[in-house]
Amino acid sequence: MINILKTDPENQTLECNEIQKGCWIHLNDPDSDEIAMVAQHTGLDKDFLKAALDKEESSRLEVEGNQILVLLDIPIMDVIKTTAVYSTIPLGIVLNDDYIVTVALQENNITDDFFEQKIKTFYTFKKSRFILQLLLRIDKYYLSFLKQIDKASKNVEMALQRSLKNKELFDMMELEKSLVYFSTSLKANQTTLEKIMKLKMMQKYPEDEDLLEDVLIENKQAIEMANIYRDIISGTMDAFASIISNNLNVVMKILTSITIIMTIPMIVSGFYGMNVPVPWQNFPFAFIWIILISFVLSGVGLVILFKKKMF
Repeated sequence: MINILKTDPENQTLECNEIQKGCWIHLNDPDSDEIAMVAQHTGLDKDFLKAALDKEESSRLEVEGNQILVLLDIPIMDVIKTTAVYSTIPLGIVLNDDYIVTVALQENNITDDFFEQKIKTFYTFKKSRFILQLLLRIDKYYLSFLKQIDKASKNVEMALQRSLKNKELFDMMELEKSLVYFSTSLKANQTTLEKIMKLKMMQKYPEDEDLLEDVLIENKQAIEMANIYRDIISGTMDAFASIISNNLNVVMKILTSITIIMTIPMIVSGFYGMNVPVPWQNFPFAFIWIILISFVLSGVGLVILFKKKMF
């Protein structure tokens, strides 16, 4: 799917039906025909336009002549069976002197915010500012998703305290995996951002210095938060693994103690089940006394175990 926006001379950004100089073209999961059409109208390299369609591509910057490819990892959230799953996908930004094109594998909140006019001072002809605004929006969504992951991990932790089930442990592992994705992607974006800052085009508008500073601060904050939350979840997982191991030891200790106690009446009954002369065999109340003796011996065993704090 192709969406086109262009800022008119009155600084109003509107949707267009055709590709024009100074416009922004967004390709959402494009096919080969759409890639070829955009490449023909803009003169941009097809390989640059296809770069973001590989989900395994990492963040990077490439410059070839007057064409620039900026590949960034953006956060996404999918809901699978009422559970939020966080991951990252590439977002390609390809530009030359006349056009700027973004490419993504699926719809995402970052580009949607620009189409919904949520970004102030967004103009399609100010390409360097647009890139900075994209970077800032990406970092804000990273921070927002990180807060959601932290909240989800606290809910899972409370559930684990009530009942140590495999489901909660798997949920915690999924959150930890999401944080690994986020941390890796943010560090790669940081490296790409540092390379972007060296481009001459990024120094075109002096008024964007505050925006650049915000981007740097937000990205560093997101990296720190991802690392902190990952360490917290990792520590929590280790703590609950120890708790589960301790609980298993306690259960095994109790079962072993019960088995030992139950063995006492079995031994007594085993002696009296032998086909040989035994004491009290002719006594009319021998059965009752044997049962009482067995219970007394079991009670003594319980008292001993309690004194030794086996239970």
